[in-house]
Amino acid sequence: MITMYCADGSARPLAPGEHLGSCPEDAVWFDLHFPEREEELAVEKLLGIAVPTRDELKDIEPSSRLYSENEAIYMTASVLWRADSGQPELTDVGFVLAHGRLVTIRYSEPKAINLFIGAFARCAGGPWTGTMTLMRMLETISDRSAEVLEFAERKVDEISQQVFPLTAKGRSRGQFPQTILFEIGQEQRLVAKTRDSLSSLYRLLTFFYAVRPVQADGDIKELCRTVTRDVQSLSEHASFVSGNVTFLLDASLGFINLEQNAIIKIFSIASVVFLPPTLAASIYGMNFKIMPELEWAYGYPFALVLMVISAVVPFVFFRWKGWL
Repeated sequence: MITMYCADGSARPLAPGEHLGSCPEDAVWFDLHFPEREEELAVEKLLGIAVPTRDELKDIEPSSRLYSENEAIYMTASVLWRADSGQPELTDVGFVLAHGRLVTIRYSEPKAINLFIGAFARCAGGPWTGTMTLMRMLETISDRSAEVLEFAERKVDEISQQVFPLTAKGRSRGQFPQTILFEIGQEQRLVAKTRDSLSSLYRLLTFFYAVRPVQADGDIKELCRTVTRDVQSLSEHASFVSGNVTFLLDASLGFINLEQNAIIKIFSIASVVFLPPTLAASIYGMNFKIMPELEWAYGYPFALVLMVISAVVPFVFFRWKGWL
């Protein structure tokens, strides 16, 4: 599907098979959403550019993601999407800037781009141009990344409150909620995907800052510098949040190990406590013909008392040493 956006903020979806004889003067942005090959060819003919295919967008080589060709600027960024679903992913979005018009190629619906589309007519900074549209879109992607990181930071703080109060109050022994590990894993995945997206966006902005359309416009140049600084700051913040997530994971595993060690300690002490009574029972269970205690009137009670004492003495000793 192709949607054409004009300088006045209006949008016009192009019907399948619809061909424009020439590019309208006020058209600033062509959004190709899951484009068919026929639609790609129509845009190529209309603007005189080569539209990257889906396979070309997946190329990870920097030279294939950021380059200029025939007075057109080709850029590809990995944008975060499905961040609210619990299964965040990265999707490759292509940006082509040619003849003052922007072309986006995407095979997903990142929330950042949908937010920008909804606010396209209300964004300040007009009149719209292809370069300004791209910069405002990158700014929206940056803002969306900041929102995701803020959400992840709050979630990490909630997980931290679940982990440490339980252990501090002594209620975690045998009751540590191991589902926390899955929550930590989800947050780690979200933060990692966000950081990868920010890294991709930073490379794109660094490349875009040096191109002629940006250098020729002071306002866009300053906006590009500001967004680049924001993305760099967010990358550092993502690293900080990732460090907190790693700390929580290590702490949770440590508490689980303590619980397991406590269980093993109980079994170890129990085996030591019952070892002397077992020895006494083994001795008096032997079938030797001559054993002095066999003729005692109180031999059986004596054996029982001996076994009890041999069990109580190690137990009292362990309590005195603080091992129980």
